[in-house]
Amino acid sequence: MQQLKAPSGRTTSRSMRRPAPGRLLRGAAIAGSLALTALATPASFAVASPSAERGRSADPQDAALAFDRSAYTTITVRVDGRPVNVRWYKELCYVADPVAAAPQQSGIGGSTTIDNTRCGYESMNVFVPESAFGDQRAPIYFAVNNAGWMASYVKASVTAGAAYDSSTSNVGAALKAGYVFVDVANRSRGLVGADGSSPGKAPAAAVDAKAAVRYLRLNDAVMPGSAERIVVNGTSGGGALSSILGASGNDSAYDPYLAAIGAAGVDSKGRSTLRDDVFAVNAYCPITDLGNADVAYEWLYNILGTRDATGSNAQAADAATIAAKFPAYEKSLGLRDTDGSKLTAATMVATIKKEVVRAAETYLRADPANTIPALGENFVIVSGGPGGSTTKSYVNDWLDVDNATNTVRSLDMTKYLKFVATQATLKTTPAFDGVGVYGNTTSGTETNLFGPYTQKYLNYTEFSWDHNDVAGDGSGLDDTGLTWKQYTAKKSTTVDDQLHLIDPMDFIGTKNADTAPNWYVRNGTRDRDTSFIIGINLDRALEADPQVADVNFQLAWNQPHAGNYDVPEAMAWIAEVVKKAGDPLAPRRR
Repeated sequence: MQQLKAPSGRTTSRSMRRPAPGRLLRGAAIAGSLALTALATPASFAVASPSAERGRSADPQDAALAFDRSAYTTITVRVDGRPVNVRWYKELCYVADPVAAAPQQSGIGGSTTIDNTRCGYESMNVFVPESAFGDQRAPIYFAVNNAGWMASYVKASVTAGAAYDSSTSNVGAALKAGYVFVDVANRSRGLVGADGSSPGKAPAAAVDAKAAVRYLRLNDAVMPGSAERIVVNGTSGGGALSSILGASGNDSAYDPYLAAIGAAGVDSKGRSTLRDDVFAVNAYCPITDLGNADVAYEWLYNILGTRDATGSNAQAADAATIAAKFPAYEKSLGLRDTDGSKLTAATMVATIKKEVVRAAETYLRADPANTIPALGENFVIVSGGPGGSTTKSYVNDWLDVDNATNTVRSLDMTKYLKFVATQATLKTTPAFDGVGVYGNTTSGTETNLFGPYTQKYLNYTEFSWDHNDVAGDGSGLDDTGLTWKQYTAKKSTTVDDQLHLIDPMDFIGTKNADTAPNWYVRNGTRDRDTSFIIGINLDRALEADPQVADVNFQLAWNQPHAGNYDVPEAMAWIAEVVKKAGDPLAPRRR
């Protein structure tokens, strides 16, 4: 049995492999009821001839997506106090037929007016530090900026005159390392199309991210940086998008969607002629596996009475019904824990406990100055940022540590989960598919990520579908006369395909996808936004995939639902896997 040593200190066994889910997509149904609304408009930045992969013939849409290496603006920033010149290639539209957006958009933080209605959700800003001006070996730091699976309008993380500290800013650290930094926009839930529809429904976010990768591959010979060294970074919904992009490389199920928006590398017959796999994933608190997220959440926060203990169990019967499905789901994954034993509902609490202990001891050993409050002392937690920070104290009644030896003596899981649910109130039941359930039409859950473009939302889990009672919303037993099992059994149903195409668990360990070989995944030990189970399952599935060479997963000590809080560690990991991979311009082994 071959053993690979992960940077986190974990030994990963490559003989453990999760069986493929064996799902078949209904291509015709996808192309029919989920066809993308696209406006054919020539790309405004394309002037140079793109390079072609070996053996590829020219394609008219590919020609329209050529990169103009002279079309940049030079700006100057400061990284660690030193000036750095950066070439800014502004808002490159990475598809030939972008989906037009309405000028008025709503999202997290309220309503906003966008300037680029033509391609503002399918473009990228490319920033090249002076050390990479002529470097075609430099890694590309591919940042997706989604929150909660919401649509992400194009942004500029690098701004003229700005100052960056490479020890705290991933932007500054990437520029200092000589990486090409790319801000990638994409459609997703909440997007309002120019025609008033909702063209961000799943799998739009994943399709757009793949299209952006294909643009970089198409133009690899003329752009700075190497498309063979794309490192995808994202947090929360962006962590989930990073995960599905990393898991599903080159899977043909996406080809009809890519063709509809004029993505690079899809020929006139709809066949893929370019790759969209990536080199590495740097994901924080990924909100993924949405079809089972409610089940994992309710099980975790009911198995030890956490909802009851924190007074957050207003729908106790529903929570119990949803949680009851978890053991069968976990068993169906066929995962194994780090010691080779089966990972099941019966062992999950112990597995989470083990990960929390590892997080605490890793933190203590990282710096002699790091300590953890003793039993009876207070955890002091500062939340928020400038102008809005709050400080609260919580008695440590759950973790006994020996700061002198950097070890954990004991951990009380019941009290730990209560602590997690006290410092950040638990989500309602259901946590991720709540719209339409018992008349709730104001929930901010991910329900509006699913359904046809013409419909505001569609329930995507069995419980929520069968308990939807909003008349006329087109979702649920009340409107269709069909239970969830009956509805998903119909050949014309596509919501199950939508779920599949944004779930990395359906691609990891399968033969049809080229999963990224390198993964760095973090979930905070105080993160109550999704279940710890989701991240652990993702890690164990990756460890069992023979395509994956390096998995660096850990619960991050005392971190909430957040990301990029460990910039030096994450960037050191990226540098290490890049070094191990060798020259990206060397002939690629088939």
